[in-house]
Amino acid sequence: MTKPLQKQESILIDAQVDAVVQALKRLSSKSTRDGMLRFGIPNDNALGVPVGKMQKLAKELGPNHELAEALWQKGIYETRMMAALLDEPERVTPAQMDRWCKDFDNWGIVDTVCFKLFDQTPHAWKKVDQWAGRKPEFQKRASFALLACLGVHDKQATNEQFIRCLPLIEEAATDERNFVKKGVSWALRVIGRRNVELNKACTALARQLAGSTNPTARSLGKEALREFEGAVVKRKLKKEQKS
Repeated sequence: MTKPLQKQESILIDAQVDAVVQALKRLSSKSTRDGMLRFGIPNDNALGVPVGKMQKLAKELGPNHELAEALWQKGIYETRMMAALLDEPERVTPAQMDRWCKDFDNWGIVDTVCFKLFDQTPHAWKKVDQWAGRKPEFQKRASFALLACLGVHDKQATNEQFIRCLPLIEEAATDERNFVKKGVSWALRVIGRRNVELNKACTALARQLAGSTNPTARSLGKEALREFEGAVVKRKLKKEQKS
C-alpha cells in the first residue's frame, strides 16, 4: 500500500503546484516584472508578482512543507518566494538548507528565505558559520543575511553567540562583491544595534575596519560607525540601559 499512497500524494502535490502557479500568473503584471530589474533582481525566470500579493496567497494556503519543497523545485522566482513563505521551520533539515542555498541566485530570494524561514530553524547558527566560507556570491551572502535575521528575530540568543561571529564579519569585510559586502554590512549594523555590550564590540570592529587600507573594509566600517553614532541607535541603546 505504501507505493500507491506515495504516488497519490505526489499527484496531489503536483496539482497543488499547478494551482499555485496559475494563481501567481493571474496576480502577475508586466510592470512588476519590468520593475524587478531596478532593484537588481533578474526577471528572466520571473512572473512579476508583488510581494504583498504573494504573502496574501501564502496566508490563504497555510503552512505546507511538501508543497514548499515542490514549489522550490519549480525554479520560478515567485514559486521560490512562495516556498519560503509556506514551509514549516520545524521540518526544515540541514540538508534542505544546503540544497536551497546552492540554488540562491539573487538577493531577493536569499533575504526572503533567511528572513521568513531559515532563521526560525534550529540549524540557523551552524549555517551562518558554514556558509561564511562559501565562494559563490549569493551563497556567501546567505551567511550574513541569516546572521542579520537572527539579530532581528532571535530574542533568546546570547551576546556571546553574536560575538563569536564577528571574526566572520571581519574576514568577509574585504569581499568587494556588491551583494556580499551589503550582507556583511547588514549583519554588523544589526548586531551593533542589539544592545550596549554588542554595540561596543561592533563599534570597535567598525573602527578597525574604517582604518583599513582595504577600500571595501574601510567603507563598510565607516558606514557602520555612521549608524552607531546616529541619534536613532543612541536613543535605542539609552532606552535599553534604563530598562
